[in-house]
Amino acid sequence: MNSKKVILITGTSSGIGFNLAETLGKEGHKVYGLSRKVVLSDYFTSLSVDITNKNEIDLAITQITNIEGRIDVLINNAGMGMVGPVEDTTKEDIWNLFNLNLVGAVQMMTAVLPMMRAQKRGQIINISSIGSEMGLPFRGFYSASKSALDKITEAIRYEVRTWDIQICALHLGDIQTKIADHRVKTKVSDSYLPIFSKVYGLMNAHVDQGNTPDEVSVYIQSLLKKNIWKAHYYFGQFGQKIGVPLKWILPQNFYEKLMRKYNQMD
Repeated sequence: MNSKKVILITGTSSGIGFNLAETLGKEGHKVYGLSRKVVLSDYFTSLSVDITNKNEIDLAITQITNIEGRIDVLINNAGMGMVGPVEDTTKEDIWNLFNLNLVGAVQMMTAVLPMMRAQKRGQIINISSIGSEMGLPFRGFYSASKSALDKITEAIRYEVRTWDIQICALHLGDIQTKIADHRVKTKVSDSYLPIFSKVYGLMNAHVDQGNTPDEVSVYIQSLLKKNIWKAHYYFGQFGQKIGVPLKWILPQNFYEKLMRKYNQMD
């Protein structure tokens, strides 16, 4: 197989997606970035695509395959964060979040799988979160949306193994991006406001202390060179990654006590 790959990345207008698209483009791969906003880059081709719109996805995939004749890699990076109390979150808030974080990612997979199946090869990375492994305070629906994507990732791995298509979930911790500027904040009622304000400030501080997009790109570069993938990979600060195995082994009430302390809720 050609060492230079045709790579599709969603959510490339800024942050991790833009950095990753440029990094892989500089490495010599043919990279297409799909985002609602077209951006300029010397290293990848930016296409205006709303991944919640299946017609827009299908048009883009047809355009790319007509030019390239193949699709080697899909990286489902597009997504949004949402913060707020579970009680205050509306049905519309929940639908919009899941429509992008889950349905959009699934629509992208189903769009590229016919080509990958014909090739009898392909790689798909679904960008998840370390927070998908636990219900985070005031980020319950974000955790749930990424957890749902994790389970879809596990299920589809069984279904496409016949065609040598590798799929994994990459769980990221806090990354130094402008995610705080783009998060959706739902209504926060007076009952929750004092503790929410405290947790929200800490949440943003953790982002500022996180890994850089460059570090994420280097990790994904190494992942793309592997022939066989595990279902889940974890990348982030040790203090965040350790929360995953601790949840598996500790009693739930004790784990919640640690999480309350970590989030300065006590």
